[in-house]
Amino acid sequence: MRKKNPSKKKRAASVKAKQRANLSFRMNVLFFSIFLLFSMLILRLGYMQIVKGEEYVRELAQTEEVTVNSSVPRGRIYDRQGRVLVDNEPKNAITYTKLQSTTTKDMLDVANNLAKLIKMDTKPITDRDKRDYWITLNKEKAYAKVSKKEQQDINNDSDLEQKEKQAKLDQLVRDRITNDELRELTKKDLQVLAIYRLMAAGYYLSPQIIKSDNVTNKEFAIVSENLSELPGVNTTTDWARVKKSSLSILGSTTTPREGIPKNLVDYYLARDYSRNDRVGKSYIEQQYEEILQGQKAVVKNATNGKGQVVDTETTSEGSPGKELMLTIDSELQESVDKIVEEQLLFAKAQGASSLLDRAFLVMMNPNTGEVLSMVGKKLETDENGKMTVDDYAIGNFTSAYEVGSVVKPATLLTGYSQNAIKVGEPMLDTPINIAGTIKSSVFNRSGAIMLNDLTALERSSNVYMFRTAFRIAGVNYVPGAGLAVKQEDFTKIRNSYAQFGLGVKTGIDLPGEFEGVKGTETLSGKLLDLVIGQYDTFTPMQLAQYVSTIANGGTRIQPHLAKEIREPSVDGKTLGPVVEEFAPKVLNTIDNSKVEINQVKEGMRRVYFGSQGSGAGYFRDAKFTAAGKTGTAQSVYYGPKKSAYGTATLSVSHIGFAPYENPEIAYAVLVPWISTNENQYVAINNIIARKAVDKYFELQKKNMKKEKQKVGEKIQKPITKEQIDEDDAQKMDAQ
Repeated sequence: MRKKNPSKKKRAASVKAKQRANLSFRMNVLFFSIFLLFSMLILRLGYMQIVKGEEYVRELAQTEEVTVNSSVPRGRIYDRQGRVLVDNEPKNAITYTKLQSTTTKDMLDVANNLAKLIKMDTKPITDRDKRDYWITLNKEKAYAKVSKKEQQDINNDSDLEQKEKQAKLDQLVRDRITNDELRELTKKDLQVLAIYRLMAAGYYLSPQIIKSDNVTNKEFAIVSENLSELPGVNTTTDWARVKKSSLSILGSTTTPREGIPKNLVDYYLARDYSRNDRVGKSYIEQQYEEILQGQKAVVKNATNGKGQVVDTETTSEGSPGKELMLTIDSELQESVDKIVEEQLLFAKAQGASSLLDRAFLVMMNPNTGEVLSMVGKKLETDENGKMTVDDYAIGNFTSAYEVGSVVKPATLLTGYSQNAIKVGEPMLDTPINIAGTIKSSVFNRSGAIMLNDLTALERSSNVYMFRTAFRIAGVNYVPGAGLAVKQEDFTKIRNSYAQFGLGVKTGIDLPGEFEGVKGTETLSGKLLDLVIGQYDTFTPMQLAQYVSTIANGGTRIQPHLAKEIREPSVDGKTLGPVVEEFAPKVLNTIDNSKVEINQVKEGMRRVYFGSQGSGAGYFRDAKFTAAGKTGTAQSVYYGPKKSAYGTATLSVSHIGFAPYENPEIAYAVLVPWISTNENQYVAINNIIARKAVDKYFELQKKNMKKEKQKVGEKIQKPITKEQIDEDDAQKMDAQ
């Protein structure tokens, strides 16, 4: 029997043991490696969270969404008949958008390349622009102009912050650049500078217009072809605001270069405007900015920590501004505009007219406050010394003057409401002597005539108004003696006048309204001047509101120019749907009975049609019924010619309404400083009033005929986008 070899068993056991040991070693190495990896991972996570955590948070915060608003066309402005007064004209534009990572060198490179493709206007370049650009091109040479000691002194100035120190150093460098060095800038350099200065003025991620005026088709095409070599540059369609009327109250907008006015930056930025947005800067454009501006297209740009755009998303397509329809009738406006201009030039050609330089006319609906026309003309001298006639419609609510006898209806109504006089009460018109100063009516310098309130208005009696003032003040008139009037007496009359809109803001929907000047003296003679319109000053718009209040039976209504807000036109030809209509706004009702108001209206009717009416020579043959009041004021000149301050002048005015039974229009005319000689002038105030009312009724008659011939000829019915889509669908079905 064969015996087993024990050595073999030992060797097999040894091999297995080695294998187990090797496996165990490998497993230990594996587990140890895993342990090391996890330890490294934990250490790395700890390092990232504890050591680098704040840095990564800051970097993450730098990756943000930046919202950019793109401009859209402003809403059109129409007159009451749907005629376009202000429109938008599309035009080619070249823009540049800089990133937060964009450097000065980047912009210079693009400006150099772009200057080879387009021609820029170099006139806007300032001396400061040239100096800064020269520094950019010659940095080492420029700062070498300031010695190290001077730089050290600036740096050691503890009163200055770092920015102020740099600004002071930069200013020293600019000041030391010579004219010869500036002349080193070539025409090519100036072309580059004209582009670069606009690029630098832009805001990050906000398109800055480089050129939009006179961009030729060739320039537009060649820039479009080379956009890949012009980072940040784009070709697009811009728009320009185009006025179809010279009416100054339409106002104006800023240019892309002007952007938001500095004094209104915070206001507009809080409303999601961009700094280089065009906004209304005066009158209608400013007053209705939020309506006309529209909803801008909104684009969100996601940027990383380096300021690079990593994603772009359009969140809103935007829409054009809503359209504004005004109460102005442009056909009437144009017609009466010519009337005022012709009469102003005619009066200027007369003697004693050296100070005459302006005339005003306002026509409005006395029942709604809608301003139908607002004319202001002003004579200026151009650079060649030639006289020009400029639009000064804004003067109707921004300038005030003594207006004369047109305030007498308000004086009578004040007398009634204060129980100082009674309807139909007679009083003696004879010269008034106050402490040696004689005051009388123009038609009665020395006699004695008994008048009632109607005749007082018809003939424009000063004395009847003086006696009314005596009673309001509660003083007893004694010929030759003084009157003990008080400040309260002036206030009492002014408060009554204010009910009509005299001496207070009318509320016209335009910025910058002036309420006039109230005299500060309380002499008895000044009280008498006040009640005949020769002391306080009033605006033409106040006169229009005042006569409207009488015409409509005693309701003071706020005058306004905005009639309707409409959606943007779909096809550019028809008006969009109405969004909002501006209803009449009642401000107050005067403290007079219907009997008292009708008495004054009758007196005003006699001014036009009475046998002794002060305006009868201009209105007696009228084919319409009307009522009004003429006015003449002796005043002291304080106009634009400072050398003539203190000169005695004459101003003329006129108020009225028509038709008498059911007033459609109220009107006010004012011509300040018409003459320096009260016996030498032509009463163009009355001529303008008559011609303007004639023109109104002429146009009304013509328009009524047109409407009978073809209804809707001027204003087509609004067509909505849904209607157009429906019509298109019907046509497709028919095909």
